[in-house]
Amino acid sequence: MAMTPRLEMRQGQSLVMTPQLQQAIKLLQFSSAELAAFVEEELERNPLLERPAEDEAPARDDTRAGDVDEAPFAAAEHLDADLESLHPDMSEGDRADAGAAPLTDWSKAGSGKSLDDLPGFEDTLTEDVSLAQHLEAQMSAAGFTDKERLIGAALIDQVDDWGYCRADTLDLAMTLGCAEADVLAVLTRMQGFDPTGIMARSIAECLTLQLKERNRFDPAMEAFIGHLDLLGKGDLARLQAACGVSRDDLEDMIAEIRALTPKPGAAFGGAPSQTVVPDVFVRSAPDGSWHVELNSDALPRVLMNQRYYAQISKSAKQEKDKQFVSECASNANWLIKSLDQRARTILKVAKEIVRQQDAFFAHGVEHLRPLNLKMIATAIEMHESTVSRVTSNKYIATPRGVFEMKYFFTAAIQSTGGGETHSAEAVRRKIQKLVEAETPADILSDDRIVEILRESGIDIARRTVAKYRESLRIPSSVERKRRAGYAR
Repeated sequence: MAMTPRLEMRQGQSLVMTPQLQQAIKLLQFSSAELAAFVEEELERNPLLERPAEDEAPARDDTRAGDVDEAPFAAAEHLDADLESLHPDMSEGDRADAGAAPLTDWSKAGSGKSLDDLPGFEDTLTEDVSLAQHLEAQMSAAGFTDKERLIGAALIDQVDDWGYCRADTLDLAMTLGCAEADVLAVLTRMQGFDPTGIMARSIAECLTLQLKERNRFDPAMEAFIGHLDLLGKGDLARLQAACGVSRDDLEDMIAEIRALTPKPGAAFGGAPSQTVVPDVFVRSAPDGSWHVELNSDALPRVLMNQRYYAQISKSAKQEKDKQFVSECASNANWLIKSLDQRARTILKVAKEIVRQQDAFFAHGVEHLRPLNLKMIATAIEMHESTVSRVTSNKYIATPRGVFEMKYFFTAAIQSTGGGETHSAEAVRRKIQKLVEAETPADILSDDRIVEILRESGIDIARRTVAKYRESLRIPSSVERKRRAGYAR
């Protein structure tokens, strides 16, 4: 068969991921804070975008904000009492003088300064001192040499929010080009800084520093610190034997340890925590159903200035200027449509989640139903990846609290009778309640928990119970028996 060049026409389908489509997909998984930051960048980049005027902003829905009682404001209109009612004993001349007298500006009294000379509000604000700043101030007053200050600054960089130094002294010495002994010497001196226990490399070292300051680090306490793992396991009999003390002395030592501060750096200001802003509100309706609505405060609104667009379109003469204006208009329209589509998609997914998990909202976590992304995607006729992006970093405010949307997706546990499956989160809650209700004389083993759950219609394996128990940070039955025996 001879090979000759020829032309062929073929028809096919393919998805082209344009930059705008990629950005639209990324918008879906943005949190409210990330979305606000992205919109701010677009407002600075695109001259055609602008925020809506205050009078164009949508009014709050009465489902989220109660009606304002205007009675106090109406009553305030009648608080303008005249001088005659305020001072009935005054003569008419005195009232005239009092009414004509200018008001005294008491803000200038005793200061000798005008209002312009007074400090602004921003100048009176104070900032919490961070742990690093606190340690640097003490290092400056400790008389360190330049070499020691360099080592100390590197050590401070390795201190976490709890006050522990997480640096590897050997690696740090190699990085700084000095001996490990020099790093250890500086670290030892800095461990004497305030608060006591700071710069420790472990919980044992942190407690040791505090006990030494109290002059309570005797051989028995040293043995106690060396066997903290036994205290965590609740094996107090072995701990008592390791310390060589009586039961009463051991109780006193435990009380001393509990009086110490295991996180000495936690009292200092750290990075500001981000407040969770719910994307969706859920409230009960009078007919017993659930009303779902978007949080308008978490949805940035932008508009395209059509008048300005028409003006600069006429004035643009060069081809590159026309192209720039056209791109700005296209990007502005795309962003407005994408934000609207994002809001509609979030609301659609949230409504279906509430519909599927209505028993949770009515009765609590034990009534969570098994739910996965495919079930939601099939119900609303969307792709699973879209639902996954929509539910990432999104929160729902409900009468039972604020939950991440991912919380409502739980695995299914089969039923013993072949009936309706059970939610893994609901089963985890049942295990927690069983352990909380047990008595010191009747500690439930994992096998016994399996039997109880199967009696209630939940087909679950022992290893699954152990996994759920560990996720709830519940000790094993052996450790719980040890603690119960010590409590008696």
